[in-house]
Order: sequence, then structure tokens, then C-alpha cells
Amino acid sequence: MEIYQIRAFVTVARLGNLTRAAEALSLTQPAVTAQIKALEQSLGVALFDRSGGRLALAKAGEMLLPTAESLLVLGAQFKSEAQQLQGSLQGVVELGLPSEKPDFLRLGELAAAITQRLPLIELKTQILPTAVLAEQVSTGRLPAALTIAAHPPRGVLWLPLRSVRYRIALPTEHAAVLKRGGWREVAQLPWLDGPAGSHTHLLLRDMFERHGLSPRIAMQNDDQANLEALVRAGAG
Repeated sequence: MEIYQIRAFVTVARLGNLTRAAEALSLTQPAVTAQIKALEQSLGVALFDRSGGRLALAKAGEMLLPTAESLLVLGAQFKSEAQQLQGSLQGVVELGLPSEKPDFLRLGELAAAITQRLPLIELKTQILPTAVLAEQVSTGRLPAALTIAAHPPRGVLWLPLRSVRYRIALPTEHAAVLKRGGWREVAQLPWLDGPAGSHTHLLLRDMFERHGLSPRIAMQNDDQANLEALVRAGAG
């Protein structure tokens, strides 16, 4: 069953005459007849009653005509949508991400915008430490990445998206130390650290190195998106 066969069936059914239908389709009458016969063979039913030397819709043809007309409308819509996509960007875009909560990175908003504006683009993400993200972008292994850093990454073209302020989160039993202690006392608290090269690790080191100190690490955790849960549990 082909769309041109359905078009021939609908045109003959509407005009009620093979000659006029052939003219409307810019075909010969035998060609239109052949298309309709091929469609009938494909469907296994007779669409027209050819008795008495006249061509009239058979009962099956009357029942199938609305569906056939709908198929032609869908076919025209299909072609129109395909034409609108001509010249559109298409392919796979890989984006590097740090280990953080998707809402903090606004990843959902980004994916929704790409789906709406670039429907032929497939977005793939890789979660890597910040230092690795910068290295992979600079060497061309990743086309782009979102990073979190206290200082601009070197060797890459970068664009600041927003500034964020990090705060110390700690179990309530350590609150008194934070209030009355200095940086040396704070450094001795049990700190949760991220893997080497991660933004959590780099920001933590940067905060204490300004004061000539190093934090006491109680736990190193790869899943930085869930550090808050560990703090609530009293891990550090």
C-alpha cells in the first residue's frame, strides 16, 4: 500500500470519474486504474463497484474513504514537518558536568531548551571531576562542560554563568566550635571531602590554604550531590 495509491482512490471517489481524476492527478487513465487495482489487491477488498459500465464506491470504499482522507492529511503534515527540519542542526552533543544536584546545575532547564529549540540534537552528559572536565575540554575530548571553580580554568574559552556562595554545613553538635573557634579549630573538625580534582576538594583546599592550614579529612566521598545527607547523619 502506497500513499500515491491512496491519493488515486480518494481523488476518484471525490470526482466520481476516472477521466477527471486522471487529469487532476496528471496521470493517464490506465495508470490511475492500475493504482486503484493494486490498492484493492493490497487491502483484499473491492473499493469500487464496476458493474453496469459505471464506477461507484462499493460499501467497503465508503467505509474506508474517511480513513484514506485522514492518511492524506497526515502525509501532507509529515512532509511539511520534515521540510521545517531541513537545515536544522542534528547529532549528539556531549556535555561534561560536575557531581552536583541537577537543579543546582539547572540541567533540566537546559535539556528542555535543547529539546524545544534543537529537536534533532541528542544531549549526552558525563559526570567528571572539575579538573578532568577542564582537561578534557582543552584537549578536545569534550566539546563543552559546566564547571564550578573559585578561579577561571586555564587553556579553555570560558563564560561565567553565575556566582554562588558556599557555606559551611555541619552537625549541630559542632556548632559551638564554629562560633567561638578560629580557622585552626575549624580545620580540626571532621571534614567530608570529594575526590581529587573535584570542585568540592578544590574549594575546600583553597579555603584553608589561604590561612596556611589543611582540613582534617574524616571521609572522602565520590557522590558530592548527596553530601548534605552525610552531614545530617553526623558524618562530618
